[in-house]
Amino acid sequence: MKKNLLFGLAAILASFQYTSAQERKAPSYPLITHNTYFSVWSNSDKLAESTTTHWTGADQSLIGIINVDGTDYRFLGKEPEQYKTILSASDERSYPVKYTTTKPDGDWTTLQYVPTDWKDGVSPIGDSHDDKLKWTTKDIWIRRVFTIAQTDDINKLLLKLSWDDNIEVSLNGEQIFDRVGVSKGFEMTPIDKSKLKVGDNIIAMHVVNTGGGSRADVGLVDKEKPSIAKELEVADQKSVNINATQTVYRFTAGKVDLDLTFTSPLLLSDLNLLSRPVSYITYKVKSNDGKTHDVKVFFSASTNLAVNQSKQPVTASKYSTASLSLLKAGTDEQPILQKNGDDVRIDWGYVYVAAPKTTGATQFITNANESVNAFRKGSVETTVTQGTGLALNTVIPFGKVGPAGTSKFIELGYDDIFSMQYFKQNLRPWWNNSGKETIESQLTKAATEYPAVVQKCAAFNKSMYADAFKAGGKKYADLCVLAYRQSIAAHILVKSPQGEILWFSKENFSGGFVNTVDVTYPSAPLYLIYNPKLMQGMLNGIFYFSESGKFDHKFAAHDLGSYPHANGQTYGEGMPVEESGNMIILTAAICKAQGSPAYAKLHWKTLSTWVDYLVKEGFDPANQLCTDDFAGHLARNANLSVKAIVGIGCYAQMAESLGDKSAAKKYRTIAKEMVGRWMKLAGDKDHYTLTFENPGSWSQKYNLVWDKVLGLDLFPQSVYDTETKFYLTKQNEFGLPLDSRKTYTKSDWILWTATFAPTRKEFDALVDPVYKYALETPTRVPLSDWHETTNGKQTGFQARSVIGGYFMKELHDKLQAKK
Repeated sequence: MKKNLLFGLAAILASFQYTSAQERKAPSYPLITHNTYFSVWSNSDKLAESTTTHWTGADQSLIGIINVDGTDYRFLGKEPEQYKTILSASDERSYPVKYTTTKPDGDWTTLQYVPTDWKDGVSPIGDSHDDKLKWTTKDIWIRRVFTIAQTDDINKLLLKLSWDDNIEVSLNGEQIFDRVGVSKGFEMTPIDKSKLKVGDNIIAMHVVNTGGGSRADVGLVDKEKPSIAKELEVADQKSVNINATQTVYRFTAGKVDLDLTFTSPLLLSDLNLLSRPVSYITYKVKSNDGKTHDVKVFFSASTNLAVNQSKQPVTASKYSTASLSLLKAGTDEQPILQKNGDDVRIDWGYVYVAAPKTTGATQFITNANESVNAFRKGSVETTVTQGTGLALNTVIPFGKVGPAGTSKFIELGYDDIFSMQYFKQNLRPWWNNSGKETIESQLTKAATEYPAVVQKCAAFNKSMYADAFKAGGKKYADLCVLAYRQSIAAHILVKSPQGEILWFSKENFSGGFVNTVDVTYPSAPLYLIYNPKLMQGMLNGIFYFSESGKFDHKFAAHDLGSYPHANGQTYGEGMPVEESGNMIILTAAICKAQGSPAYAKLHWKTLSTWVDYLVKEGFDPANQLCTDDFAGHLARNANLSVKAIVGIGCYAQMAESLGDKSAAKKYRTIAKEMVGRWMKLAGDKDHYTLTFENPGSWSQKYNLVWDKVLGLDLFPQSVYDTETKFYLTKQNEFGLPLDSRKTYTKSDWILWTATFAPTRKEFDALVDPVYKYALETPTRVPLSDWHETTNGKQTGFQARSVIGGYFMKELHDKLQAKK
């Protein structure tokens, strides 16, 4: 009977996975995902409909073409748009501006306005290390005067903008653009070229920084006509399927079928494999008419994978080892670990395209706008090795292909040389901690281990999906699949000078901070399930920061710096209750997951300092920020109070495990007494309030989930029943709002809230709108965790690690099963 039931479950899972392969759409599809710098995505449902990009939105073009019996079919990527500069932005050169941080009077956007009290400045403008005009206020008003010689030869005029967070732009006194929310790198917006005048012109900007990083940059470009011939056909994409470690596309190209698989083997249980910066691109081709056909595949990777800005000069080369043919490219400058911040890509180290010699591949280097036409004309000659915007090209011959089919793969890798700076010491990547490894040896090892690694990935894909399906059903499992690679790829693995694991996150698209504790906190479930050692690696640096005396406070730090510089907190203020609670809760979760209090024992003195801070300051919090800092400061925050109570309860649980029964009793008594007071101060008829004694307000109490997950038994079941019932009356089409102040939400917190729902029906009711959001959001970026519940649009944030929090229900079930 049990055997039949298991077989039936397997059949259902297979059916769901097949169905999802035909129907599922992601906001953005992960292709190459290793870390925050080596991260390439497709932002369209069909792979050939858009240019592939870095998670920030900057073009990092990958192009794929299959030639069948002399006919070319494009299946991967779209030719990057080419632009001619009319007015340079800061990625090309600095420019002078007039600016003020005080709201100006009069019509300040016109040429006639006299900016008497304005200051002179030079771009770049923002708060990053390389910015020349340091902007640290909330508002800035900017005037840029320039001269245009002629406009007749402009094909299509585009406004080139990069900003953080909100912006209004005028050209010659007429508003031409406004947007709420940060840009995705440089964004191009068409404008009527008649608004541009021969002679003097002015672009005026008002930019608002609502929190986190700041930047303001503007230019004008002319969109040139594409160079790829119009007659190039596009392969018919039949399906796409996303698994934990792979994205698989199926195409028909004339008389041949092509399966294209991107594999980033992010297996958390194998740190050496996890840290190896090598992805596989596998091509499986077979005829679909029973006959044989001549087939070859073309792959082109832009050297923009190795630059921060497209105008940076690079040098590329072609060489070989005993078993591999290789292409390599990197910037001429090689400014190792010099740049920091959010909207920043790596411009040191080298990108590699490697083909096993057994594939018979031919490799060559061209300018990016020449690569496709070179392949189509049969040319495989290297025409350039230095410049900007080059292409690393590989032609893979398949010869005669019949119905049995054949498969070949290539590798895409990146050697960053040094990954992080940790309290002024540069750290190598985990895979080369000794400094004696080479990327060539890693690429060779990856090629040799290809069959075994792909098999491991396939097994993990299946087991992860099955576990998530068991915990929460198909929609929940699909959300976990979307979360898996995105969360992991927002980290880098290194070893500290003290020999500890450091699993550093970057706070993508929300400030660019390193190891932010309230980003670690929501992402934790994924790592607690699959490797608690990595969870320790997310806390080790924060513990060191305090225990070394570098952060001399009675509460935990917010972050360790601005990525990739982990030299100490750079966020403007602390979140003392938030971060102290987070650190204690996560330490308790590690102990629970490992079945041992050993990790807590290492840091008991620090934990004891933090818990006493929570006892003193945590129950009725003063006016301060919490993890939802975008919503602003809040006093008497009921959900933050829950975090303090749960943190105190976690400390008591760890004390019990360490044999300190007196401390365990003391702090558990404190926590339980706080619960009673909390219920009175937050109680409001059919729910609990956003802030104490504030009738009519409400909020998601997602911090309650740890009471259930860790078995603390602090809050009575009636609290969970009451809150869940109330939440179900407040949902919108795309989810439950964060609280009564706005209609936006955080999807990671919804998944936490759903986890403590009393019934599966209520769990599904809370999760289903998040699933709908993930599939229907009009914002095509790596999944945003902060979205509007009324229309599904991104409010802010993208590609962040926090969606590792989607795994909370699976973590809950795993830890409950250990009881």
